[in-house]
Amino acid sequence: MNNQKSNGATYDKELLVANLYKFAADNNHIEPSLFDHYSVKRGLRNNDGTGVLVGLTQIGDVHGYIMDEGQKVPVEGRLRYRGINIEDIVHACQAEGRFGFEEVCFLLLFGKLPTKHELDTFCDILWKSRYLQDGFVEDVILKGPSKNIMNKLARCILCCYSYEENPDDLSINSVLSRCIDLIAQVPVFVAYSYMAKCHYIDNKSLHIHVPGECQSTAECLLHMIRPDSQFTRLEAEILDLALILHAEHGGGNNSTFVTRVASSSGTDTYSAIAAGVGALKGPKHGGANIKVMDMVEDLKANVSNWEKEEAVREYLVKLLNKEAFDRSGLVYGMGHAVYTLSDPRAVLLKQKAEELAKLKNMESEFHLYDTIERVTPELFAELKGGKSLCANVDLYSGFVYKMLGIPKDLYTAIFAIARVPGWCAHSMEELISGGRIIRPAYRTLIQINEYKPLNER
Repeated sequence: MNNQKSNGATYDKELLVANLYKFAADNNHIEPSLFDHYSVKRGLRNNDGTGVLVGLTQIGDVHGYIMDEGQKVPVEGRLRYRGINIEDIVHACQAEGRFGFEEVCFLLLFGKLPTKHELDTFCDILWKSRYLQDGFVEDVILKGPSKNIMNKLARCILCCYSYEENPDDLSINSVLSRCIDLIAQVPVFVAYSYMAKCHYIDNKSLHIHVPGECQSTAECLLHMIRPDSQFTRLEAEILDLALILHAEHGGGNNSTFVTRVASSSGTDTYSAIAAGVGALKGPKHGGANIKVMDMVEDLKANVSNWEKEEAVREYLVKLLNKEAFDRSGLVYGMGHAVYTLSDPRAVLLKQKAEELAKLKNMESEFHLYDTIERVTPELFAELKGGKSLCANVDLYSGFVYKMLGIPKDLYTAIFAIARVPGWCAHSMEELISGGRIIRPAYRTLIQINEYKPLNER
C-alpha cells in the first residue's frame, strides 16, 4: 500500500483513488457524437480515413492509395527512403551479399547514397561509437533494471544528456554527431537492459558482452543478446532486413510525429528521441507484433486443429465478432492506416520468413500466418464491409523474431533500434525547416463555473 502523510494525517492513496475515480471517469468523458458535431479530426484523420496534412518531408514516402474525384482508391503499397524504393535497396543488398541497415542510416541522415569510402568510414564510426562511457553500464543500466525494455531504453537515452558537455546545443553539426552516437549506442542500451532484466528480475545468469569489432548492427545485436554470442550469417541477414524495413515510415506515423512535435519546441535531441520511444512502446504502434504473437498463441490454444483452414476461419470470425482473444474485434497484423492492397515491408519480410521457416522446421506455423493473411480480408468484407485490408509488417515480424530465438521482451525494442535513424532525420528536418512549434487546437466543452470556498463545498 502507498501510505502518505498530509497535515499530520495518514491516508491511503488506493482508498482515495477508489472513492474518487468515478469523478475522474465522468469528468473526462466526451460524448463521441460531439467530435462529428464540431468537425474534429480525431487521430488527425479525415472522414475518409486519410491523414490530415500537417507538414512536408523529404525523408520518407509512404504510398498506399490514390484519391480519384474524392474517393480513396486502393493501390499496391510503396515505401521510399529519400525517393529510393525500399525494394530496390533490399534486393541490391541481398544480391551483393552485404548488410544494408548502415547504408540506410547514412541515406536517411544525409539524404544521399554513400560511396564505398563514405560507407566504410560511417560503419567504422558506428563501431567505435558503440562503446559506452565509463560508469554508464553500472550506474544507468545495471543499478535500475526494468521489466520493460522500452522504458529502460528511454531512460538510457535521457541519461546521455548528463554525459555530454553541451547537450542543449542544437547546431546541426552537434545534433548530427549526437544522432550518430544514438544509432550506434541504442542497440547496446537494448542488449544490456535486456541482460539486466534477465539477471535482476528473472533470476538468470548475467551476460554482458562487449560489442564485437567491425560488426554490422544486426550482427552486434545478436552477439550481445545471446549468452554464447553465436549466430549464423542467415540469421544476421534476416535481422538486418527487419532493421531496414523498420527504419523509416514517413512523418505521420505516431512515434515520428511525436519526435517532430518535441523537436519543434526546441528541446534537446535526447528528449525528442526518448519521446519517440515512449510513443513506439504502445500496443497500437510498435508493440503490435507482440499482440500478433499473443493472438496466434491464443488461436493455437483454442483451435484443436489449427493447420486446417476452416478451423482458423472459425476462430477469425470469433475475433471479428469480439468473441475471442481480447474481445477488441481486431485481427492484429491486418490492416494499416495507409496501405490498402499490400504493405511492401510485409511482402519482403514474408519471403524471408518462409525461407527461415523451412530451415527451422516451422513451415506449418508459417502457413498459419499465411492463412490469416489470406482469409481475414474476405471475412472482414463479409462481416463488416468497407475498406480494403492487407497484412502489415507486424504480422510477420514477431514470427521472424521467434524463429531467430529472440525473446518477446525485445520485439518492440528492435523496432526502436531500427527507427532511431528515421527519428533523427525527422528531428533534424524539423529543426532546419519547421520553424514553428507544433500546436494544434482543441475546442473546450466546459461550462463556466464559479469558485466555491472550501467550507461551502
